[in-house]
Amino acid sequence: MTSYQFVVASLFLLVIGALIFSRFRPSMIFAVALLGSYLSGAVSTEEMLGKAVNPGLVTLLVLIMVSVGLEKASWIKSISDKLLAGGYYPSLLKLTGVTALGSAFLNNTAIVAALSGAVRKQKRYPASRLLIPLSYAAILGGTMTLIGTSTNLIVNSFVLDQGEPGLSFFAFLPIGLAAVVCGILVVLLTNRLLPTLATEEEAEQDYLIEAKISRGSTLHGKTVTEAGLRNLETLFLVELIRSGHCLSPVSPAEIIEEGDRLIFSGDIQHLERLRQLDGIELFAEKEDLDTLNLTEVVVRPNAGIEGKTLRETNFRSQFDAAVIAIRRGGDRLYTKLGELALRPGDGLLLAVGPDFIKHGNIDKNFYIISGTQLPQDLSRKQNLWLGIGFLFVILGAALEWFPLLKGLVGLLGLMVGTGMVSTSEIKRRFPFQLWLIIAGALVIAQALTNSGLVQLVADSLHSSFAGWGPVAALVGVFLATLVLTEIMTNNAAAALMFPLAWSLAESFGVSWMPFVMAVAYGASASFLTPFGYQTNLMVQNIGGYHTRDFARAGIFVSITYALVVLTLLPVVFPF
Repeated sequence: MTSYQFVVASLFLLVIGALIFSRFRPSMIFAVALLGSYLSGAVSTEEMLGKAVNPGLVTLLVLIMVSVGLEKASWIKSISDKLLAGGYYPSLLKLTGVTALGSAFLNNTAIVAALSGAVRKQKRYPASRLLIPLSYAAILGGTMTLIGTSTNLIVNSFVLDQGEPGLSFFAFLPIGLAAVVCGILVVLLTNRLLPTLATEEEAEQDYLIEAKISRGSTLHGKTVTEAGLRNLETLFLVELIRSGHCLSPVSPAEIIEEGDRLIFSGDIQHLERLRQLDGIELFAEKEDLDTLNLTEVVVRPNAGIEGKTLRETNFRSQFDAAVIAIRRGGDRLYTKLGELALRPGDGLLLAVGPDFIKHGNIDKNFYIISGTQLPQDLSRKQNLWLGIGFLFVILGAALEWFPLLKGLVGLLGLMVGTGMVSTSEIKRRFPFQLWLIIAGALVIAQALTNSGLVQLVADSLHSSFAGWGPVAALVGVFLATLVLTEIMTNNAAAALMFPLAWSLAESFGVSWMPFVMAVAYGASASFLTPFGYQTNLMVQNIGGYHTRDFARAGIFVSITYALVVLTLLPVVFPF
C-alpha cells in the first residue's frame, strides 16, 4: 500500500469509526471527510463539485421538499381513525397494510407521525402492541419503489455517478412486495413478542421531571414524607441534588431545604399533583411559561440541537418553549434536565409560549406528537390539486414519460405557486445535513476509487470468495450492509457499502444490478435496533419501548426479510 493509499484508507476507517463509536453527527463526519478528501488531493475540484449536484442526490432533495406539502394533505388523517375498528388482528393487518402502501410513495415519517396519533388515541388495544408493527410496515413499504425510502435514491445517485442510466421507478417492486407480504405475515404471527403495556399511563412512566424548592417554601425543614413527596401516586422521587451533591436513593426521613433540586420519574398526566405543593417550581416555570399549555415532541434525527444540553441550546429563545420533562425510550434517566445531552428520538414535554408555532425551526428539530399543532392543513381544492399533481408525477416517472426529477421540480413549482408551501418553509426544511452526508459519501467513494483502494479490496475479497462464486459475495454484501444499518444509520450504510459492492461485481465480471440492489435492500433492514431508521426512533419514544423490545420483536422479521431478499435477488436480477 502506498502512502497515498494509506492516507485515503485512514480517512475511510476514521469515518466508519466515528459513525459507530462517536456522538458526532453523521453530517459533520462526512463534511470533514469531504474536506479531507479534497484538500489532500484525493479528488479534484471538478469531481467534488460534480458530486455535490449529482442528479440522484438532487432528486432526493427535491422529493424531500415536495414532502413538506404532502405532509399537509388530509388524506392520511381522514383514514387513520378507520384503521383500528374491529378485532386486534384485522386492525393490525389494516394498519400495517395501509402504512406499507403509503410508505411506497409518501414520506414514511409523516405517515408514522399521523398514524401514531390515532394509535395513541384509541383505547381498544395497548399502543405498544401496534407501534413497532407500524414502524416495520413503513420500512418494508419503502422498499417497493424508487422514492419509497431515501436509501433507494441514494443508491440510485451512486448508479448515476457511475455513468449508468439509473434505476427505474418500480425496479424495487418484485422483491419489495414479497418482503412486505412476508414481513407483515411474520408480524401477525409473532405479535406475542411485542411488549404489552396495560395502559397508556404505564407507557409514559419513564419521563424525567425536575423541580426546585423555591425560597420561602413551607416544605423547607420537613422530611420527604412530611412534605408529601412520597404520596404522589405515579410520580417517584429518585434523586435529590443539593449544593452539587446527589442523594440517591432519597430517604423518607431526608430533610428538605430551600434550593434543593428534586428529580422525579413518573407519569406526566399527574404533574398537577406536584404543582399543587407549596414552593415547588418546575424546571419550565422559571422561564415564566404556562405549564398547563403542554406540547409533546420527539427530537428528529440530525436536529440542530442533537448532542447539546438544554442549557447549551438556549432553548427558550430558540423555540419560545421550556422543557418540563424528558423521556428516552423506556430507559430511566437520572440527571438534571439542563445537563442532559439530547439525542434523536428523545421525547420532550414542553411548556410552550404564544410564539411557539411561529418559530421557523420547530419542524426541523421535532416531530410534534400531541398538544400544539403547527398550522398546516390544506384547503379541499389544494388537496385535490396536490393529489392530481403527485399521481401525475408518479405515473409519468413510472411510464418514463419524463425524468422523475423534472416531474418533482414541476410539482414543487405548482405547490409554491398555489400557496401550498411557502419559500420560507422550503428554506427551513431544506435537508442540508442529508445533502452533506450523501455528497461527502460520493466524494469519499471517488477518493477510494482514484487511489485504487476499492479495486485492491475487491480483488482481495474476490480471491476469498472465488471458490464460492458471486452468490457468496452477494450474500456478504447484503449482510455487511444490514449490520452497518443497525449500528449506524441506513443512509450512511448505503453510502459506504456501494463502492465495494460495485467493484465486487466488476471483479467477478457479472452484472452490477444484484450487488447494487443488495446494498439498497440491506440498508432498509433495520428491525433489531431503534437507531438505524428514523421511524423506529419515533415509535420507541411514543410507545416507551426499550432497545431490547426491538430486538425481540424484530428478530424473526429481520431473518424473514433477509431470506426473502437473498432468495429473490439472483432470480429477479440475474448475474
